[in-house]
Amino acid sequence: MRVQFPSPTPKCLFLARHSSLADELMSIDSKRHWETIHATKAAEAVSWYRPHLDLALSLIEKIAPERSASIIDVGGGQSSLTGDLLARGYQNLTVLDVSKAAIAKVKEKLGPAASSVRWMEGDILEADLEHNSYDVWHDRAVFHFLTEKRDRVIYSRKIMSCLKPGGHAVISTFALDGPSQCSGLHVSRYDANLLEEELGPNLSRVESFYDLHRTPAGGTQNFLYALYQREAKIK
Repeated sequence: MRVQFPSPTPKCLFLARHSSLADELMSIDSKRHWETIHATKAAEAVSWYRPHLDLALSLIEKIAPERSASIIDVGGGQSSLTGDLLARGYQNLTVLDVSKAAIAKVKEKLGPAASSVRWMEGDILEADLEHNSYDVWHDRAVFHFLTEKRDRVIYSRKIMSCLKPGGHAVISTFALDGPSQCSGLHVSRYDANLLEEELGPNLSRVESFYDLHRTPAGGTQNFLYALYQREAKIK
């Protein structure tokens, strides 16, 4: 993911005048940030940790009951979702994360079962994903880190490119009364209408609801969960 870091150095200000170089620098800084998080913290120690993503699992089983469904977990990190989907018999899973350390830790936990998953290390905004290739797009707490409008536009176009016609997206972000920062970074917060506006007219909201997440430290964070379906024909 691409995130906004505070207090740019003079070098950063210079590069801002050269957008391709500035983007590259931002991507490098983002990757370094998440590599440090996942390399130095156990999965159970981060604020977003949850033993099982029960809400996401129930939505996925409802919208994609066939175990051959193609599912991508965007920003999977050290989430248990992949292991839980494998345990339920899903066979066509892709996990994308910017952190090599996060992917390595999940693969180690899964053991031999990891070989049946497609692992991709990279930024979702830059990842080379196949057109019309996924039945389900899952994102828990990636989109809200995209504080720049242009990045949200790229993201929404990526969903439309990668989802099969009629496919679904399960997206979870901080709610409007959720934290304004996470892992030291600023986030954008949403209600269902704001999120729908960002994702565009070709994704139709099926349902949305809120979930109060309890962090390992005992705090609470209000999340918005929203389920969307791609139109069979682009408007």
